[in-house]
Amino acid sequence: MFNIGDKVVYPMHGAGIIEAIEEKEILGEKQKYYVMRMPIGNMKVMIPLKNIKDIGVRQVAGDDEIAEVLNILRGEKSKMSANWNRRYRANMEKIKSGNIFQLAEVVRNLTIRDKEKGLSTGERKMLENAKHILVSEIVLSKNITEEEALQLIENAFN
Repeated sequence: MFNIGDKVVYPMHGAGIIEAIEEKEILGEKQKYYVMRMPIGNMKVMIPLKNIKDIGVRQVAGDDEIAEVLNILRGEKSKMSANWNRRYRANMEKIKSGNIFQLAEVVRNLTIRDKEKGLSTGERKMLENAKHILVSEIVLSKNITEEEALQLIENAFN
């Protein structure tokens, strides 16, 4: 269970702050939802309480985890399938996992591949989405701006 004010990560969407817990009736079914505000884009997301474990919602990473993420970004590209479809599916699984280290791997591998060979439109979108999720978590974890978080990521590649 999370509380109002907790900083959490919603896989595939990014990090946010729980602002409320509300009961809503949707399609004739009453359920309780976390109302989460995303700092980037100022979007609000409602997450059903009963699905919280299945979805993989977790606390925002701490300083040690963020340091490890930056180390992963500095690292070497890991083996990826030469087949675009397999590579895309493997990366999508890593993003869906909600694991920040796997997310960092996707950002690193796609960034390196983009510099070496370029990316297809689908993979470029995936990179942007993965980077957005990573930035949103760094913003909340380190209490910095979106620009500062992007700079941290960019510096890891230089």
